[in-house]
Amino acid sequence: MKKKKLVIFDTTLRDGEQCPGASMNKLEKLEIARQLALLGVDVIEAGFPVASPGDFDSVSQISREIKGVTIAGLARAVEKDIDMVAKATEKAEFSRIHVFLATSKTHRDFKLKKSKEEILEQAAKAVAYARRFCDDVEFSPEDASRTEPEFLRQVTLEVVKAGARTVNIPDTVGYAIPGQFGKLIRKVVDSIKNEDAVISVHCHNDLGLAVANSLAAVKAGARQVECTINGIGERAGNAALEEIVMAVRTRKDFFKADVGHIDAKRLLSCSRIVSNLTGLLVQRNKAIVGKNAFAHESGVHQDGLLKNVSTYEIINPTDVGWEKTNLVLGKHSGRHAFINRIEALGFRLDGEKLDHAFEEFKRLADVKKEIFDDDIISLVQGQFSEKTGLRYHLKKVKTTVETGVRPEATVELSDGNGLVKKATASGDGPIDSICQAIDKITGVSCKLLDYSVVSRTSGTDALGEVSVQIENEGRKVWGKFAGTNVVEASAQAYLNAVNKLIMYS
Repeated sequence: MKKKKLVIFDTTLRDGEQCPGASMNKLEKLEIARQLALLGVDVIEAGFPVASPGDFDSVSQISREIKGVTIAGLARAVEKDIDMVAKATEKAEFSRIHVFLATSKTHRDFKLKKSKEEILEQAAKAVAYARRFCDDVEFSPEDASRTEPEFLRQVTLEVVKAGARTVNIPDTVGYAIPGQFGKLIRKVVDSIKNEDAVISVHCHNDLGLAVANSLAAVKAGARQVECTINGIGERAGNAALEEIVMAVRTRKDFFKADVGHIDAKRLLSCSRIVSNLTGLLVQRNKAIVGKNAFAHESGVHQDGLLKNVSTYEIINPTDVGWEKTNLVLGKHSGRHAFINRIEALGFRLDGEKLDHAFEEFKRLADVKKEIFDDDIISLVQGQFSEKTGLRYHLKKVKTTVETGVRPEATVELSDGNGLVKKATASGDGPIDSICQAIDKITGVSCKLLDYSVVSRTSGTDALGEVSVQIENEGRKVWGKFAGTNVVEASAQAYLNAVNKLIMYS
């Protein structure tokens, strides 16, 4: 039986960004879009253009600059939203308008207050209107897994007749169970077997079944899966792209689907870049991209692996981007070697960004005995922040910690005009003191909601990445920074978050 290509629709930049705390700026979104294009995904859902001017601008920029992949934008089933997507994606090499409208009884009765007939009419009209701008139109009946099966079949037929090339069946609230969901998808596939349209799925992870439901759908005939890097997304997240790809690839005998167009060796680097730019950490035991995914401690497992790796590993770690050794650069390395390594990791820097990254690398190389890939990734990802918009820059931080004495910190910041301001504060610990001193200078009083430090590399001189979440007048933002000096990195991360509050106020 000939394998059919499985379309990989990535929604990291749209649904993934809806994950609390995962908001990204335009440069960060553009870099992730570049990585997704290199990975080989078929469709990048770049955003929801009508949601905000920033989202519109981001979708527009990605449409202009990312080639070789379809760029999609999300729209409600109303003309205003569709117009915005059409305008935002007009410069894309390949564009798609993704229209959605809720269909379940719960949504019809309580959210939309519309009858089945009204839903059918609105859905068909919206798809037909979108086809005026774009041949590639996708329709999603929101909350499809809780929609009456016969009505879902009717909706599917109506939107396909109106011109939808893809009909996506979303498990919007993570309600589905694999066996039942597979049967539902089979019925939908059979209902349009005489039509030239693709059935897709978009599953949420509220019950931890997003990947399982997506795979059940593939087995039942779905030919597109909507997913995100690391499974990030609304609430408990979406189906993880890396898990979908490797499950289908590893069990191609079962799924009879082809994902050969995906460059699986880039899965790990994509995971790390998304984690770094969103500040959302990947759990150690996460499948495929977690630190423990290919780690073995059990003596029985180690013995089996030494005899034959297939005893306890069904995936070759190198196939998804893991390497035996990560040592790549040191303080004696030159600019050319640094550029080559950046490009090998999938990044592209030039001009001032490259100069600044190389200077940071040289400074780090003087401190660390060994430079690892994660060091380079952390350095480079720092170049994608919108530094020109920062209100304050850290000039100096000094802390005093002594047993029995309340900690104190002195901080010096320069503002956008180069004026240096200084403040001293005491707190429950050195980090609290630093935060209070920064608040004194900026005049922004913040509550520290979350603080974490993760060792991004190996050794006693490891690069520590600090992530903080702060709140001011009900607004919550994340800040992050990486460095060998964790105290200084904490100050930089907190200041990064404060600057965001000031910039977006």
